[in-house]
Amino acid sequence: MATTTLNKDRARRNWFIVSSLVSKDFKLKYRRSVLGVLWSVLNPLLMMVVLTAVFSFMFKFPIENFPLYLILGQTLYTFMSDATQSAMGSIISSASLIKKIRIEKMLFPISKVLFSLLNFAISLIAVVAVMVFFHIAPTLNLLFLPLLLIYVFAFSLGLGLLLAALAVFFRDIIHIWGVFIMAWMYATPLFYPVESLLPWMMRVMEFNPMYYYVTYFREIALWGTTPSLFENFVCLLCAVVALIIGILVFRKTEKRFILYV
Repeated sequence: MATTTLNKDRARRNWFIVSSLVSKDFKLKYRRSVLGVLWSVLNPLLMMVVLTAVFSFMFKFPIENFPLYLILGQTLYTFMSDATQSAMGSIISSASLIKKIRIEKMLFPISKVLFSLLNFAISLIAVVAVMVFFHIAPTLNLLFLPLLLIYVFAFSLGLGLLLAALAVFFRDIIHIWGVFIMAWMYATPLFYPVESLLPWMMRVMEFNPMYYYVTYFREIALWGTTPSLFENFVCLLCAVVALIIGILVFRKTEKRFILYV
């Protein structure tokens, strides 16, 4: 009974810390901004307009409802990108706090991924606006959205934990990941049809987790189709593998963080 009470108190304390960290990040991001949180809606819309102009008129990809096709992939990929990059530096940026008090170190990358999820949720307003503009009626398949978010959240958290641990010991990983995440963006069909790829490129694409997550999002929001059991299995597998690896590496190295931050 005492152990159960202790665990509940620890869980409440950890949740309070995480929510405080997310609140602090939210306030810092939009501090002294005239439009504030509206930028989470305007950014994907503005990027959609620019990229639609480039890829609709210059490259002319034959994609129906291209703006929605684009913003769905763009917002989901941005969620993963922002989550992993912010989680990667979370331990280093919290060095002063880690050295002063005893605190669960994993809470820092978790708070960063949660903050990215919050921004993604706000950016969905832009997605809804595009759906309304192009008269794309929502279907019951949108009920799969929470499941997709669980997949992407777990996948991003796993990568974030791994990167956070590696960045403490190898600061070069911060610069390497910045280049890698950019290359990964172009390797994911965000603004081009996957059918335009050569056969060998399609085989490589099968090893890209973000390809499955982006396709999943488009199926439920754009094409109105139900994701198959295979798609759900692949998405779950990628998330679980990334999360297990991230937790194992983080737990194995966290005791030495204080010596390197």
